[in-house]
Amino acid sequence: MTLSTLDWTIVVAYFAVSLLVGIWASKHSGQDTKSFFLAGRNMPWWLLGVSMVATTFSTDTPNLVTDLVRQNGVSGNWVWWSFLLTGMLTVFVYANLWHRSEVLTDIEFYELRYSGKAAAFLRGFRALYLGLVFNVLVMGSVSLAAIKFGEIILGWSGLFTLLIACSITLTYSVLGGLKAVIITDFVQFTMAMIGSIWAMIYILGLPEIGGLSNLISHENVLGKIAIIPNLSDPNVWVPVLLVPLAVQWWASYYPGSEPGGGGYIAQRMFSAKDESNAVRATFLFNVAHYALRPWPWILIALSSLVIFPDLADLQYAFPNLTADKLGHDVAYPAMLTLLPAGLLGLVAASLIAAFMSTMSTQVNLGASYLVNDFYHRFIKPQASEKQLVMAGRLFSLISISLGGGLGLVLSSAEQAFTLLLMIGSGTGLIYILRWFWWRINAYTEIIAMVSSLIIAGYLNFGESSLEGWQKIVFGALLTTIIWIVATYITPPNNDKTLRNFVQKVKPGGPGWSKYTVQSDSDPWPVPKGILCMTLGCIAVYSILIGVGQLLYGDLIGFTLLGLSAFSFYILNQLWK
Repeated sequence: MTLSTLDWTIVVAYFAVSLLVGIWASKHSGQDTKSFFLAGRNMPWWLLGVSMVATTFSTDTPNLVTDLVRQNGVSGNWVWWSFLLTGMLTVFVYANLWHRSEVLTDIEFYELRYSGKAAAFLRGFRALYLGLVFNVLVMGSVSLAAIKFGEIILGWSGLFTLLIACSITLTYSVLGGLKAVIITDFVQFTMAMIGSIWAMIYILGLPEIGGLSNLISHENVLGKIAIIPNLSDPNVWVPVLLVPLAVQWWASYYPGSEPGGGGYIAQRMFSAKDESNAVRATFLFNVAHYALRPWPWILIALSSLVIFPDLADLQYAFPNLTADKLGHDVAYPAMLTLLPAGLLGLVAASLIAAFMSTMSTQVNLGASYLVNDFYHRFIKPQASEKQLVMAGRLFSLISISLGGGLGLVLSSAEQAFTLLLMIGSGTGLIYILRWFWWRINAYTEIIAMVSSLIIAGYLNFGESSLEGWQKIVFGALLTTIIWIVATYITPPNNDKTLRNFVQKVKPGGPGWSKYTVQSDSDPWPVPKGILCMTLGCIAVYSILIGVGQLLYGDLIGFTLLGLSAFSFYILNQLWK
């Protein structure tokens, strides 16, 4: 297939808008690191919340959802829906704490919370690890989806697709910094929502599909539509539902869903005008990400089971697709080839924008780690603000080149997703407890990181008898036991560091009783925060499942939407 002149006009128009935003934002972004990496710490909640959602939606996101639905059914999405728990915990417990810390990056937090050479080593090591290794892996998985999209929709080779998209992304990122990223995110999110919903409506109306009712009753789809897996079969519901909700959400460190907040979510919170805007932005992100976006992707994924029932059908339809890139995840871009001129251009532009949004965020975030927490901290402490911004632009070029190169090597969206989950398995509980337990120290995190990597490596490459979910559970438990023991046998942080941390951040609670000023009579907000987290999860899950039931023709969906409205009301009364 080929895109029409109208389609290409829409795609090129988006490229032009992105570049213009970068040029406009460049007037202020190069002043200092606060402007370049945090948009001047003056962004409103609604723009930050939309930016978080846009960043989480990359070209690989609908591909991943399609992969999960085709192989495991709709209920397979609990592998990422479970991260709503950590998202709501961040909203009601950690957003205020992060904003009070006043750090430039979440890695700078280490020398605020921990003391000594171990804290300095941890900060430098994590800067290199997250800024290069982990960040490049994320960009590699995103680039993989862009390659498949380019080969199927645009008719471009993977290398050419990355050269064009990465060049434009790099240009507006290094010119405009985080402000340009956030503004282009808003444009991208608007395009993505319009494009995905419109595409869903058109695809459901195709003669081969025959409408929503025919789709959900089709023999290829009927066994895939359950939102809750079969609870009578532990071989199904344990890995699909229990493990994500009981272990994975707190045990794994995954971009955008870090336990206790972190990464680009923390970066957006640092960029907010104040604590209230930080909390509101994170709340908007979780509602939009889990309640508003999934169903258009899911319905297109189910429709693909009718048009392209198996991999052989995809291979036959797209013979030029390279063999190592063939997988169930390519069914999403394959379905987009059925769209008419104009709509195809809008959806194509929105998916290119999704790629650019995530890449620009990862580029800016990775550069902030490498500049603030490695180069400035250890290599050139006396560097001027202009020199630091220039270093950030150089590191942006290096990281996007490495990330795009990795995308040419990977083959599956699920492969990259599982690898990211395994690498951080078992470390998540530290990021939750370090705010509230004084005994956790830099050695705790160092030992947890090392043991997690060793255990993940062994389980992935040396142990073949365990299933994927068993590897995540065993990895998390083993790593957790190791770091808890390490916490007690390694030296604690010095009292001065801990007192300064408590005075600045005010975490409260029994874990800081020996460092809390007795005159501080404010109640500890965490119990109330956890209650609000629970209500928030009920509200969002009720929307997610309720909308699904209504799409399936089950009126119980109205009851679930009513439960959601009631939960939001109680939540509002509690939180205000």
